[in-house]
Amino acid sequence: MNTLKAEKRDMNTKAKKLRREGFVTGTVFGRELSETIPLKMEKAAVERLLKSEGKGGRVLLDVEGQVYNALIKEVDYNPLKRQVDEIDFQALVNGEKVHSTAEIHLVGADMCAGVPELMLPEISYRALPDSLTDRIQVNISHLKAGDSIKVGDLDFAKDENIELMTDLDKIVVAITEAPAAPVEEASEAEQ
Repeated sequence: MNTLKAEKRDMNTKAKKLRREGFVTGTVFGRELSETIPLKMEKAAVERLLKSEGKGGRVLLDVEGQVYNALIKEVDYNPLKRQVDEIDFQALVNGEKVHSTAEIHLVGADMCAGVPELMLPEISYRALPDSLTDRIQVNISHLKAGDSIKVGDLDFAKDENIELMTDLDKIVVAITEAPAAPVEEASEAEQ
């Protein structure tokens, strides 16, 4: 599990100023915390973390020596500057289920007989901290045009430690036929 160092943020300093100085702002909250803790983290460290963990991923959050087992709850990107502006964490409690989402990643699309269309980019669920995941890999290499995979078909949905919030009948991926190559018509001069 990745560790991210953070500092408590002085709320008298504006977030915009901190971002110019190379920080990402955020918060950590949780049932066992007496109050939400405002944070600032080094931008480079956050970017390294987000290369391996996304929304729904777990991290050890080191806030000035106090370490929290935390879930990445929200990530706010600035698309114009192509950077993370804010990241929020939920401190996890052992033995307590937490709501999270897992992103769908298709595997084997190059071997699929058709064109895969991702219908559901993420699945919402509840689980104990040890059962949390931020990604679900779905192998589609064996599928052909007309096939589809529903949430209920996934091994993830059959895990007894997972309480799905997304409907089991929702289609995750559907395979359509590849468009036919356009046929060139003979020009009138050739006839």
